[in-house]
Amino acid sequence: FIFLLSGLSLELTELTEAFANFRLNTAVQLSTFVAWPFLVGLPITHAFAKFFPKYLPSSLLDGLLILTCLPTTVNMCILLTSTAGGNVASALCNAVISNVAGIFVTPALLLKFFGAEVQLPFFDMVWKLCNKVLVPVAMGQVLRKTKVVALYKQHSKKFKKAQEIVLLGIVWNAFCNAFSKGIGLQVRDFCVLLALLPALHLGALATFFKIFETAGFQSKDVVAGMFCASQKTLAFGLPLINTIFEGNPNLAAFCAPIMFIHPLQAFLGSLMIPSIERYVSRKEAGANKDN
Repeated sequence: FIFLLSGLSLELTELTEAFANFRLNTAVQLSTFVAWPFLVGLPITHAFAKFFPKYLPSSLLDGLLILTCLPTTVNMCILLTSTAGGNVASALCNAVISNVAGIFVTPALLLKFFGAEVQLPFFDMVWKLCNKVLVPVAMGQVLRKTKVVALYKQHSKKFKKAQEIVLLGIVWNAFCNAFSKGIGLQVRDFCVLLALLPALHLGALATFFKIFETAGFQSKDVVAGMFCASQKTLAFGLPLINTIFEGNPNLAAFCAPIMFIHPLQAFLGSLMIPSIERYVSRKEAGANKDN
């Protein structure tokens, strides 16, 4: 539904321009696969191991490092960008690039950090990504050639409201899944992660927002870049971790951070929507005034 609406609402030129925006796309992918593991994951895990060894066991610290090696989300970053009034085409573009690149880059990072090597089913993963993202977007583009697009424009506010309802449903579902399935943590570890992961995610949102804005990107691109660069995928990450570390006694601890942060990303991102909408509106109004 989300990607069908994205395809229906976007001009083909917007999609081609988004894929051609080399500067933004490069910045997002470097943030995802370089800044996160090397500037966030390694320093944090080393700091905890050296200065706070009693707060988190080494297996959970490894799980945090694994988390930082994952690509961005697919559903969530696009939905948050759309709801906040950001550049949906750029969010869609970077979600696809990140998850395709992650098939190669994430295992390479894990090989570097843990010596764990695995061959992933490349074609199966690309096929799933195509079915989940590209096919609905293509269907939306086809529908733009019909009278459906007029109906969409006429009721655009209602469709936006529907997206917001879907977002609430995703947040609720994420929390329900996290707590019904359990994440295998002791109370102390749970409390430490409850303090650390929200701070980490909010810090990432604020940092990437500032970086993309300072770099001179347009407001809608800033929003797309911020959400894409700050998110980490559960749908890609959990099967990957289970495949690479199958049989490892610390497997549950490796999975815990991504299972924990998944609902937090949705919840915290949804809380920021009104502020981001005001930011985009203010910047757009200023740009129109200048013109």
